[in-house]
Amino acid sequence: MGSPLPHVAVVAFPFTSHAPKVLMVARALATAAPSATFSFISTTDSLARLPTGAGAAPSNLRFVEAPSGGGDGPGIPSWRRMELFLDAAEDGGLRQALETARAAAGGAAVTCVVGDAFMSMAADAGVPWVAVWTGGPCALLAHVIGDTIRKDIGDHAASRADEPLASYPGLGMYRVRDLPFGDAGAGGDMYRVMTTLLGRVAERVPRAATAVALNAFPGLFPEDVSAALADALPNCLPMGPYHLLPGAAAAAAALADDGDRHGCLAWLARRDAGTVAYVSFGTVAALPPDELRELASGLEDSGAPFLWSLREDAWALLPPEFLERAKAAADSRLIVPWAPQAAVLRHPAVGAFVTHSGWGSVVEGMAGGVPMACRPFFGDQLMNARAVARLWCFGTAFDEDKPMTRGGVAAAVASLLTGEEGARMRATARDLQARVVKAFGPDGGSVNNFHKFVDTCLTVGRDMHLNARGNHPM
Repeated sequence: MGSPLPHVAVVAFPFTSHAPKVLMVARALATAAPSATFSFISTTDSLARLPTGAGAAPSNLRFVEAPSGGGDGPGIPSWRRMELFLDAAEDGGLRQALETARAAAGGAAVTCVVGDAFMSMAADAGVPWVAVWTGGPCALLAHVIGDTIRKDIGDHAASRADEPLASYPGLGMYRVRDLPFGDAGAGGDMYRVMTTLLGRVAERVPRAATAVALNAFPGLFPEDVSAALADALPNCLPMGPYHLLPGAAAAAAALADDGDRHGCLAWLARRDAGTVAYVSFGTVAALPPDELRELASGLEDSGAPFLWSLREDAWALLPPEFLERAKAAADSRLIVPWAPQAAVLRHPAVGAFVTHSGWGSVVEGMAGGVPMACRPFFGDQLMNARAVARLWCFGTAFDEDKPMTRGGVAAAVASLLTGEEGARMRATARDLQARVVKAFGPDGGSVNNFHKFVDTCLTVGRDMHLNARGNHPM
């Protein structure tokens, strides 16, 4: 009996910005292995939100619906939707989705699951699991050794907030306050759900994943961090930024060309090089109303042209007549509900990025060579902001214990665009951009690791089939 043709199921976590990032990996895989079959699995609601029409999907990539667990009805809070989905996935929902993928592929058995690390129940799916981590790599390291850290710190996190994590390999540049564990006292239901989810990730990834893909490029972190990651994670493969992978990059370009429905790139084309501040806090983080108004006023006070991607439901919270003033000064101010961020950050007109420092935004800022002003909120954002300001030194971070102020925003934007310190940060950002380009050049580190990743995804199922002697994978 011959080995099966590869059928790789790529499983997305269907909340926040995870699914679009995992879709980048799926497109890249399908482009690199045209003779294999790939099934991209997510919930109906998540699939409907994906930019699947941006550029023709590879013909060997199918989209398959996974059970939502009943959390897609109206009025259900986000934490409960997440909880219902995860409970269903743990209780057989993932296996059901893999069986649906098998049927949709004409009965071709799934030979490997490439799963968002948040979908760690893939460890028990009966086929090899290759994990994809979409966040900051050091946050994953912190989660893997999280039980040890929490035991050491105990109930003293507040009093030890500024203490360096010097005794934990790879985390010495961070402080206790930067840890991605959240505030148990303030987190409520979402804290409980995320703590359970990340606890499973920390237990299962080192034990059960065949390999772990990271959204970073080799050499981004110092040697001690890279060594700690390699020691903690099986077959660790930094192969990012994901949006630059073959196939993913083409789709991103098509999205910028066809999906820039608010004219961001055309507006930028009329601006001088390095003069525009781009502002975005992602799809999840929401500034408190008072801080949102301070940010708006600070952007005005900076005198710099700005492009602000802001969810439309927050526009009513802006200062009185702010939108009217922006429309009257349309040559220098553009506020949109969505922007093709990676393309915006690559545009030569953009000279500063005000952001929540989500990891996707950080690596897109690196790829664009744009210095950053970070206002972190939760999760890995505090570690990311710390690294931007203190490790790579191509940006600055607002005090995470205090809200942004009008004066602080104006000063930060002006400094990044025109100041002497900003000049140094701009030069560092360009150096990082050059390192990204090198990682995707001939014999580049990300390219080589991506080839290893593809080979792993295509061969682990075959090897399991040969070793099973008649026991078929799902």
